[in-house]
Amino acid sequence: MIKTFGISLIIVLLMISCEITDKRDNIDSGIINVPVSAEGIKDEDLPEISFEQTVYDFGKIAQGDKVTHTFRFTNTGNSDLVIMSVEGSCGCTVMKGWPQHPVKPGGKGKIDVIFDSNGRKGVQHKTISVVANTYPSTHVLKLEGEIAAPDIE
Repeated sequence: MIKTFGISLIIVLLMISCEITDKRDNIDSGIINVPVSAEGIKDEDLPEISFEQTVYDFGKIAQGDKVTHTFRFTNTGNSDLVIMSVEGSCGCTVMKGWPQHPVKPGGKGKIDVIFDSNGRKGVQHKTISVVANTYPSTHVLKLEGEIAAPDIE
């Protein structure tokens, strides 16, 4: 009797696990958004990020100075814009404050950047990569300028 009960329990558990697996494998393809087809045709419903400027020339500064700049943008697309990450090309460039919530079509936002010239000299070209739910997904902002270092004798 105990053996029969044990075997019956195993069979029931196997049947339940197969049913659960079948339900997990039935994912609705409507939740998957592929923004670009194989032919490279852009999906018209995507958000689009348009920056007022993508390059900021801070001119000539003294070594040790900090430069702050705000890159402003507008969502010129047809759906909510979500910025997933903002990263500088080196530790000398720090990003502060960008929208942590979706930006509606027509909505505006900003990315604040601080560049620390301490320990740097000469012409500088720093980049900031903005990754969002757009096509293309990565947008590059640039900081450029020159750092005058003191003469060390």
